[in-house]
Amino acid sequence: MINVFINGYGTVGKRVADAVALQKDMRIIGVSKRTPDFDSEQAIKKGFDLYCVEGADVDSFKNKGLETKGYLKDIKDSVDVVIDGAPGKQGAKNMDLYKSLGLNAIFQGGEDASIGSSFNAHTNFSENVGQKYIRVVSCNTTGLARTLGCLNDVNVIKKVKAVMVRRAADPGDNKRGPINAIIPEVKVPSHHGPDLKTVLPVDIETIAVKVPTTLMHLHTIMVDLKKDIDITRDEIISLFDNRSRVILVGKEDGINSTADIMEYAKNLGRNRGDMYEINVWKDSINIKDGTLYYIQAVHQESDIVPENVDAVRAMFDLKGKDESIEITNKALGIL
Repeated sequence: MINVFINGYGTVGKRVADAVALQKDMRIIGVSKRTPDFDSEQAIKKGFDLYCVEGADVDSFKNKGLETKGYLKDIKDSVDVVIDGAPGKQGAKNMDLYKSLGLNAIFQGGEDASIGSSFNAHTNFSENVGQKYIRVVSCNTTGLARTLGCLNDVNVIKKVKAVMVRRAADPGDNKRGPINAIIPEVKVPSHHGPDLKTVLPVDIETIAVKVPTTLMHLHTIMVDLKKDIDITRDEIISLFDNRSRVILVGKEDGINSTADIMEYAKNLGRNRGDMYEINVWKDSINIKDGTLYYIQAVHQESDIVPENVDAVRAMFDLKGKDESIEITNKALGIL
């Protein structure tokens, strides 16, 4: 049984905590918060031991009637791995703490790739076996890895170009924008392509724009196919349809937008209405003049959740790739 501590019980941390709690080979030994907000209250209600993030004021929690158990350092001898759910770049600052306490750690995609071995369950699970520090790549990179990994497995990719249409903020974030603008990322390539190469060796260039929506990211992907490989649209559809954590959606399902996908996720009855899978519009899959085109949607709050669970198993060599993915999928009800 692997004892997991969640350092940062926010958008990612609370979702990963719930996912880990469903696994039979790991358990949550504690979660931490910096501020005594409604997430702190919910953590206690769920039965998680609540700790303070290093430097947080214990009295601020006491004043809200919230009991805390101290800090990570107070429980370090019982922790096997810390899953860092801190905001982007804060994880790098937390690394000194983890090293001083002698703890393994799993970071999120907002951190620089140099912080640890980059991870995606389908594409490089074995490379992360036994690693002390692992970085689960970002939500966008995970989305690219899921579908392009299918194509890489059958060796059809010559070069990839992708446009990342990024949500401006998560639904609960009222401090970011834009409200009435589209912001281009003028650096080409955007960071998504280089990040993908840390987990999947493909030739890719990406550009990105930020738009005023909170629901999901959307990717328009163009894959130049190798000339000596003959593959049909139906075969591409079959590849996606048979890859776990990827699902096909379309107009016949009444799904015409990211809003429809999130409503579909709510209908599945999952915790918080999360959509762990990458959604590919079936009608968008087309091959023309040697180029494959398709469009996919990424739920930025949750697609990396199962990857964090599998990263724990890789780190401690608990299961092989296929078995770990299957166990995680079953526990989370992933299609």
